[in-house]
Amino acid sequence: MAEIQHALGDAALDGWLLFDFRGRNPVAAALAGVGPLSRRWFVLIPRTGEPCALIHAIEQGPWASWPWRRRVYTGWRELEAGLGELLTGSRRLAMEISPRSGVPTVDLVPAGILELVRALHVEVVTSGDLVARFYSRWTADQLAGHREAAQVLARVAAEAFERAGAAVAEDGGLMEGALAAWIRGALEQRGVRVGADCGVASGERSADPHYHPEGSGARIQAREILLVDLWGKRTEDGVFADQTWMAYLGDPLPDAVVPLWEAVRDARDAGLAFLRQRASAQTPVRGFEVDDVVRGVIAQRGYGRYFTHRTGHSLDRELHGSGANLDHYETRDDRSLIAGTGFTIEPGIYIPDFVGLRSEINVYWTDESGPEVTTPNPQSAIVEMPALRVAG
Repeated sequence: MAEIQHALGDAALDGWLLFDFRGRNPVAAALAGVGPLSRRWFVLIPRTGEPCALIHAIEQGPWASWPWRRRVYTGWRELEAGLGELLTGSRRLAMEISPRSGVPTVDLVPAGILELVRALHVEVVTSGDLVARFYSRWTADQLAGHREAAQVLARVAAEAFERAGAAVAEDGGLMEGALAAWIRGALEQRGVRVGADCGVASGERSADPHYHPEGSGARIQAREILLVDLWGKRTEDGVFADQTWMAYLGDPLPDAVVPLWEAVRDARDAGLAFLRQRASAQTPVRGFEVDDVVRGVIAQRGYGRYFTHRTGHSLDRELHGSGANLDHYETRDDRSLIAGTGFTIEPGIYIPDFVGLRSEINVYWTDESGPEVTTPNPQSAIVEMPALRVAG
């Protein structure tokens, strides 16, 4: 609490106003320490003094361990009157909003609630930086769990390629859906049980960045690109790991694919180099700046129009977390990377009716030592399978 209030002072804010209804704002719920409730509630964390919760009379039980002040309301008139009293003296507050929904992951407060607060002559600003610092920042246990999950994901991806290659060599291949089911089972068996899932795309289907096989999907065949995207975490309170790996079911890699992969790999590595340079110079770095660097490499190679998503997303208790994203394409995320947070770097090139290539790694950010790549041995080359050279 002292650290939050210090941050409020630095930002010239009178407080941080949390609001939730039926779990629509996971940030507020996590910070207040309550689960989804069926009635509206507010918590004001003031710049100085004691926090106070405004809660409904029939839902006092979940707040039994709340250590600070509580106000109770029943009807809507009492709610609005209580909110007015709660915010007396406040002129500038942070809430989970984002101007023009520029950062959708922190745009969580309904328009009607925003009207209600602003009617009390309060200026409401985004809590985006506060969210990154106090919600998306990893604990030591979360970092350890993430590293463990990252090791599991990398091993499962490698084994999935071996499984696909063996099936192609022995009996003409297996279905995308069958490989995806095997990956999910392998993740669960090895302790990555929460939110574990994957995407498996072979051949031209890899050109769809969010392709998931429906039912059994298509048959994975020789002389095709195979993209495996997999994610999950070890515990409910853990942090996700999220990786994408590429293989080619044959040898050598087709000449038309080689420059595409080199552009993706070099763009990823340029992003890392930029992060390391900024860390070495002790210079803050904002999410959109990394996207500019990575996207610039792909554009320079002539493939800019085929990179159709942001460079990376925040990782925390949610797969697409609430910290700074590496984005100057889908949105403009101008938040600084906060020490103790993590994110993906995942440039891709997707050429319809031909092929899609992506390399996705995870990074843990510290101001002092720079980026830690938590993904084991990121790919420098697409996995090739010489045993399938003449298959198919």
